[in-house]
Amino acid sequence: MMTVKTYARILPVLMCAAWTCATEQKAALTCDVAVIGGGSAGFAAAWSAAHLGSSVILVEKESMLGGTSTLGGVNNWEPGMGGTGVPYRVYQRLRQIPGVAGVYRFDRHLAWRKPWEKYTFPGGMIETDPCVSYAHTLRRHGPGMGNEAWFREHCRGVIFEPDAMAETMLAMLNETGRCRVLLNTAFREARHADGTVSAVSLSDGAVVRAKIFIDATDAALCAQLGCELMTGRDRRADFNEPGAPPEPLMRLNGATLMYRITPLAKNEPDLIEPLPEGVPEKCWWQGGFPVAFVGQYPKGDRFVNMLPTMRGEEYLELGPEKAYAECRRRVLAHWHWYQKNYDEFRRFRLKSIFPVMGVRETRRVRGEYVLNQRDLIATLANQKHDDIIAIADHPMDNHGGGGPSGELKGPYGIPYRCLLPLKTTNVLIAGRAASFSAIAASSCRLSRTMMQLGQAAGTAAHLSCSSSVPLHEVQASEIRRVMAERIDQFVKEHAE
Repeated sequence: MMTVKTYARILPVLMCAAWTCATEQKAALTCDVAVIGGGSAGFAAAWSAAHLGSSVILVEKESMLGGTSTLGGVNNWEPGMGGTGVPYRVYQRLRQIPGVAGVYRFDRHLAWRKPWEKYTFPGGMIETDPCVSYAHTLRRHGPGMGNEAWFREHCRGVIFEPDAMAETMLAMLNETGRCRVLLNTAFREARHADGTVSAVSLSDGAVVRAKIFIDATDAALCAQLGCELMTGRDRRADFNEPGAPPEPLMRLNGATLMYRITPLAKNEPDLIEPLPEGVPEKCWWQGGFPVAFVGQYPKGDRFVNMLPTMRGEEYLELGPEKAYAECRRRVLAHWHWYQKNYDEFRRFRLKSIFPVMGVRETRRVRGEYVLNQRDLIATLANQKHDDIIAIADHPMDNHGGGGPSGELKGPYGIPYRCLLPLKTTNVLIAGRAASFSAIAASSCRLSRTMMQLGQAAGTAAHLSCSSSVPLHEVQASEIRRVMAERIDQFVKEHAE
C-alpha cells in the first residue's frame, strides 16, 4: 500500500511522466506570450501583445471569443472613462457593419416615471441614438440617475450584436499575423516552480510553452500556482475600507442569466407566452421579481438583464450547470411576469436565452497592490500611485452582494501592481480576478475596464519579452507611453 510520504516522493516523477506523455501525443506549441481566457481582458491582452510584435497563443474554452460580453449576453458597454484604446478600435470595426452596433441613450427608468405613464417601468430602458458619437460614452461619474436631465445628457453607452463582436475580435487577432487562437480548448494544468510557469497543458493534449503567461480567467492559472485568493467581502482591517464589514462575509455580487426578445410582426396579436409545466407564476427565490435593464439592439431585438437572477454565493454553491438550469427556470418566470403585467412586452416573444451565465464576481488574486475603496474615494487627482495603467469611474455596484454603492466624484486609476500576482515571476492577472478588494471590484469589473487591463497586460508582456526585462521591472511609464502612442496614431487615422 502506497503511503502519503511515498506518494509525495514519487509525485514529481509521475508529473514529469505525464507531461512527457502529453508532449509525445501532441507537439508542444511555443510563443512569447500565452493568454489563458478569451473574454474582454484576454482578447485585449492577446491583440496588444501581437500587434506590438510578440508571438501569442490565446486559449479559450468556449466556441467563440468575448466571454460574458458575447456568450453571456452583456452586449453593451456602459458609460465610463478609459474606453479610448482597444475598445475604440473594436467599436470602429463594428460600426462599419450595418446594423450591429450603436451608441445608446437612456430612455426610461423606474426613478423617472412621468404622470402620463400607465405604470412605473420595471427597471431601465436604453435605445440606440444615431445622433450621438462614441465620445459621448466616455463618462459616468457625476450626480447619477437622481438628476435625470444630467444623466440623460451625459451618460451614453455602446450596444452591439454578440456574434459580430466575437467575429470582429477573431478577425483583429488573425490580422496581426502573430496570434494563434485555440477555441473549444480549455486550460488543464500548469508546469511551474518557484512562481515561474514553464508550460501549460490543454484539454486537447497540447502543451504551450511561453516566456510570459497572462491569466484572463477567473484565476484558474493563478489558483494552480498557489497564489493567495480572495472571495467574498473583505473585512475592514484588510484594506482600511470604510464600507467594509468588521469581519469577512461570504457575500458576492449577483449573477444574471440574460435573455433576448424579438418584436412580433405588425399583424400578430398581443402575446403572453405560457409557462412550462413546473415553473411557478410567482417569484420563488425572493420576495418579488427583480427589476431588469432592457437594451434595444440597432435592428429592434432587446436583451433583458435581471438585476440579478441569482445571488453570487448561490451560484458558487450550485456550480455552473445546476445554477444555469435553475436560472433558466427563473428567466421563464420573469418573462411571463413581464408580459402579464406590462402591456408593451406583449408585442415581443422570447427569442433565446444566452448560453452562459453573466457572473460578476467569484474569486480575486492578491497582487502587489490591492485596489480598494480608498482609491475610489480619493479619485485620480488624489491617488499617490506612480504606476497607474488604466482608469475607470463606474459607481460601486453590488447587485445584492451588500456593501457600499453610489456614484463617484471622479475617475480613479488602477495600478500596474494589481496585475502582478504575489510570489510569481512571469505571470500577469488581467480581468475581474485581478487584485481588487470586493468593493473596488464592484466598480471596475465592466468590459471596457477589463479591456484596458488586458491592453496594459499585453503591452507589459511584450515589453518584457522584447527587452528581456522581468515583468516586475517593466516600468508603468513605459507601458503608458506605448499605449498612448498607439492610441494617438489610431485616432489620427480614424478621426470622426
